[in-house]
Amino acid sequence: MTTDDNRPARRRTTLTQISTRAWEHPADRGALTALRELRGFDDVVKSFFGMWNERGFRLSFLAGSIRVDHRQYPRVYQIFAEAAATLDVAELPELYVRQSPVINGQAIGVDKPFVVITTAAVERLDDEELRALLGHEIGHVRSGHAVYKTIMMILTRWAASLSWLPVGAIALRAIIAAMFEWWRKAELSADRAGLLAGQDPAASLRLLMKLAGGGDLSQIDTAAFLEQAAEYESGGDLRDSIHKIGMTAWSTHPVPVARAAELRRWVDDGGYARILSGDYPRRDGDGNASVTDDVKAAANSYRQAFTQSQDPLVGLLRKLGDGAADLAGSAARGARSWMSGTGRNQRPDDSTPPPPTS
Repeated sequence: MTTDDNRPARRRTTLTQISTRAWEHPADRGALTALRELRGFDDVVKSFFGMWNERGFRLSFLAGSIRVDHRQYPRVYQIFAEAAATLDVAELPELYVRQSPVINGQAIGVDKPFVVITTAAVERLDDEELRALLGHEIGHVRSGHAVYKTIMMILTRWAASLSWLPVGAIALRAIIAAMFEWWRKAELSADRAGLLAGQDPAASLRLLMKLAGGGDLSQIDTAAFLEQAAEYESGGDLRDSIHKIGMTAWSTHPVPVARAAELRRWVDDGGYARILSGDYPRRDGDGNASVTDDVKAAANSYRQAFTQSQDPLVGLLRKLGDGAADLAGSAARGARSWMSGTGRNQRPDDSTPPPPTS
């Protein structure tokens, strides 16, 4: 069997009963597990969505986009079905193609989530790149990301409405900033799901390259793109670090080069290979997932990222932290030495009168 461009079709491993925990980034999984464990959270979600007409949103795509099936965009439908089968997803979400010159995709909805991709994605992505994109969106659906993304959209509107109230606006902005950080980690999770659906690391990297620079890769080199990623992560000085904070703090997606570097890191660390070998959590164990363990894993992930980061600002913070720790350690040692010295070496003052006798 061959593909349209006469390359041999890739043999993919079906990941039977794979849990979403297998591909979720630790920071994403920690947040999701904590939210799922909150009592009454489902009721809160329903209240939020009472203000957002999911049925109306779906109708807008039904009216103005193409619903994909075996008759409409059959190539896309086949790849979508194959990606879902690889991730052992029995029921396909609805899939729509909307008119747009930008390569993109999104997962929308709560009760019955659906996927939307653009005409640019259909036209500019080859089969394996498209499979990675569709697997990415299936990952969002399976992890329930659309629910929390919509809540964040609502909170953003509330923040705008309450901008005249300083205390309320500040509190909401803090919540929104935290949810933006979670959303960026959710995108990294979905990138992993896309890789697992396609099982072609080169195609997943090509997808990110096309998201960064358009559809023509004839004059773009993967190694050079990864060099860009390394320069973005470690190059420049403190001014560049501050610019990067401004670029990402209120962004829903990490920049493409950062996503490529993170996905490459996951492959190099062995996480991807372990899953393909069958070492992954199954759905029947989801009920036993530990909130404490997931939160600890999230904290360890941030700690490791801080320790390994080559960003100039992070490096400065590490040095300041080490300096403060050294200073505190020296002060503590000095205090202990002084205390022990006063206990051992103190002699009575000759001028002190003798104590009274009874």
